[in-house]
Amino acid sequence: MCKEQIYSFHLCYYECKSCDYSLHKFCAELPEIQNNHPLHPGHNLTLSKRYQRLKFNLDQYDEWMCHICNSKWESFFNYYCKTCNLSMDIICATISQQKINHPSHPNHQLERMFGRIVSACDACGEKHDGHFFQCIICPRYRIHVDCALLPAKLLIQHRTNETFSHSHPLTLSYSFPFPEKKARFHPRCRACGDAFNEHLWIYKCDKCLYYVHVYCATSKRDAFVSILQKTSLGKTFKNYKDEEHPNLLHCPFSDEGDNLLKHLFFNQKDVIVKHDGEIHQHPLNLFDTQTSLANEVVSLHDPMKKIQLLCDGCVKPITTLPFYKCSQSNQHCDFILHEWCAKLPPEVKDYVGHPNHKLVFLPKVPRKLLGVFFCPICDLPSNGFAYGCMMCEYYVCINCAFIPQEITHEAHPGHLLSKTNPSAKLRKKFCRACIYSMNIKPGFHCPSCDIYIHVGCALLLPRVIRHKYDKHPLSLRYEPAENHISEYFCDICEDEFTPWEWFYHCTACDQSMHTACAPLILQCEQATYSDNLECIFKFLNVKFGRTLKIKGHSHRLAAFVQGIECHGNCIKCRKRLQYKMIFKCLECEFAFHYDCAESYVDSEAEAS
Repeated sequence: MCKEQIYSFHLCYYECKSCDYSLHKFCAELPEIQNNHPLHPGHNLTLSKRYQRLKFNLDQYDEWMCHICNSKWESFFNYYCKTCNLSMDIICATISQQKINHPSHPNHQLERMFGRIVSACDACGEKHDGHFFQCIICPRYRIHVDCALLPAKLLIQHRTNETFSHSHPLTLSYSFPFPEKKARFHPRCRACGDAFNEHLWIYKCDKCLYYVHVYCATSKRDAFVSILQKTSLGKTFKNYKDEEHPNLLHCPFSDEGDNLLKHLFFNQKDVIVKHDGEIHQHPLNLFDTQTSLANEVVSLHDPMKKIQLLCDGCVKPITTLPFYKCSQSNQHCDFILHEWCAKLPPEVKDYVGHPNHKLVFLPKVPRKLLGVFFCPICDLPSNGFAYGCMMCEYYVCINCAFIPQEITHEAHPGHLLSKTNPSAKLRKKFCRACIYSMNIKPGFHCPSCDIYIHVGCALLLPRVIRHKYDKHPLSLRYEPAENHISEYFCDICEDEFTPWEWFYHCTACDQSMHTACAPLILQCEQATYSDNLECIFKFLNVKFGRTLKIKGHSHRLAAFVQGIECHGNCIKCRKRLQYKMIFKCLECEFAFHYDCAESYVDSEAEAS
């Protein structure tokens, strides 16, 4: 009759057992004639039964407008004045009688206000143009009709690849839960990433510490849609077509041995593989079968056994065949290369960061000690392969040379994420993974949802890792673990952390790790700490272990390593060596920073 939904606080309603016809108890008991109505005094208003007639004449189309609120209706019951040809919908005709007892305001009744107004809603905090309920005692308490009729429970769904964004029903809460207000790490909305106003309503899952704004949970935007009816369950949507993006990269990568370059070049057949002299001074042997691997003493990268095997091109682990290895390995040359890193193109044209000149392939950046340079894109040091402009001395690591313009990510599935460059305008935008600002490093952005992820967080964090601290694989989590009742502590650095940023977790052992600490798998026994700006990712593109001849010291050889706490201070500048690139004597405690090496370097002859 009134076409509004029937909710629990309506208490009683009528329902036909033979069909799906239902009526509010209030609507079923409406009088057929209203005399002297306050909105239309002097004439009687008659309850129109045009809707019943239309049910038997489906070709007839009848649209009418309520002369009180100007709402347009089709074939609904209404009150009608024949004298004035005036129509009034059920809501306006009964406005003075509409009072509810709402659980958000248990001590007083709420009555429906007459007419449409523009006002802020005390439930969701948004400004609405429409009908409101207002407390008859506290006139400042006012909630929009849509919020007043919100269901007590619902499922929230991403428009994604046929998965809900959260598997449990969410419960409506009329304020932010008090214990969480006092928590050290203040949670953010899992839909939009913004903070909560503790006085506004939210939807929550207490099992998983999952919270969303009312607006986000019930939004009809592309990003989120609430599942309010059983017929809607499982219906999901993507904002792109697969056939229009055949080469789209889907993140995260499966494990530590997978990376961007593998996806781009592994299956390329019609390319000239770089061989002797182009990337290394010695001939290279291809290991492409277990037999070839068994014929020579070579072990794949395995952090569980503390075996490290890093590619000299991309400085990522070599965990699978095929790969190239220097034929002079018995002469202490440890050069090794992924098979796909030997297929890199000779140049990159029209590079976004340096469009005026083409970038050429460089197996080693010239005029740099051990080929170490700072990539202007990821802002990380690297001594692997590079693409560069010799004229401008502009060099980028090979990983940043091929950053895709679009990706998808499991953390925000079903929506395209477009590459975005750092900007001061993004200072207040935060990465969904690490909760750091987007104004410093490049990232990916979902325009529909205004969600950001740093390039490094999207491309460097695999879905599953192995770590020597846990016998099980650890999975990348984008939200708190279900039924995790205690605080979260990193089992590597032992610091407490917030589960609102991504982390690695073992369900079997209930162990968790910072994403910053977990990549110890990539370069064993390195120093780290949990600050994401100064973490192990800082040296993710650096292969340590080379040696140099040094001068000004009784011993002649120093190893290129990452400084740890026991290394003390630099012999030259007296500053701490921990968390820095350093050279350390192979026979004593003599050590100095990479940046202080000029006074001690004799030559770049590598000894082992």
